[in-house]
Amino acid sequence: MSKVTPQLIKELREITSAGMMDCKKALEATNGVIDDAIMWLRENGLAKAAKKSDRVAAEGITVAKENAKQAIIFEVNSETDFVAQNEKFLNAINAVADVLLASNAKNTEEALKVKLNNRTVQEEMIELTSTIGEKIEFRRFEAISKDKNVVSIYNHANKRISVLLSFDGAIPKEDAYNICMHVAAMSPKYMSSNEVPEDFKKQELKVIEETTDFGNKPENVKQSMIQGKLNKRLAEVSLLEQDYVVDDKFKVGKFIESKKSKLVKMIRFEVGEGIEKVVTDFAAEVAAQLKG
Repeated sequence: MSKVTPQLIKELREITSAGMMDCKKALEATNGVIDDAIMWLRENGLAKAAKKSDRVAAEGITVAKENAKQAIIFEVNSETDFVAQNEKFLNAINAVADVLLASNAKNTEEALKVKLNNRTVQEEMIELTSTIGEKIEFRRFEAISKDKNVVSIYNHANKRISVLLSFDGAIPKEDAYNICMHVAAMSPKYMSSNEVPEDFKKQELKVIEETTDFGNKPENVKQSMIQGKLNKRLAEVSLLEQDYVVDDKFKVGKFIESKKSKLVKMIRFEVGEGIEKVVTDFAAEVAAQLKG
């Protein structure tokens, strides 16, 4: 059996970024053969990642990036926001962004199969889960070809909100970028009120009816009040009907029209939206461990 030396451990650690003790175990299990130890770490990494698969990853990062041909936007989740600020994590995500931007992937399923350093993006997430110690999950991805459209992207400074917009027309890039920032700040759910699903409207109607004091107003006045409140609510969640924050003389839609352009696609990703987060009671957790 080959002796596992500190130099061997250091070499394996530099290649794999695995923890020191994991590198030591891998080398001991493979008689000090580096290539076999790498394989051992990967196989055990899969096992570790599987154990973490039922954890909730609701923190993380969003990224929008572009080149001359296309723009992409994606979200990668982690369990804590500490990991999302980790240099190793950020470097890995930047590398993923570069390969995805250079790829022909059009959806999340295709993006997960794109190769990075002889691994797929999916395998890279498993590797990060193993080496970082938290569940890392590639959640969603979209791509837009530039063709003849004006495409604009925006990444908020906190790395938690990214926006990707596509316009038909010759809207100036500065205006397109400002609308991206508006989308990031005002968080519209839909591009226009025509896209609002009936379920959302029914839910809002119910809230309006239950929270509005109609007094003894006649039915026609009551219905008019309900419709007015509903229209106001739909405008709040629909980008084109929102007041434009850069120039509130305009609705966003009218501003875009004034530039002889039309918004054809709006994508806004915010970290963790739609994921039910687990709230941990640390005091109860510690108390339970002490009792055990």
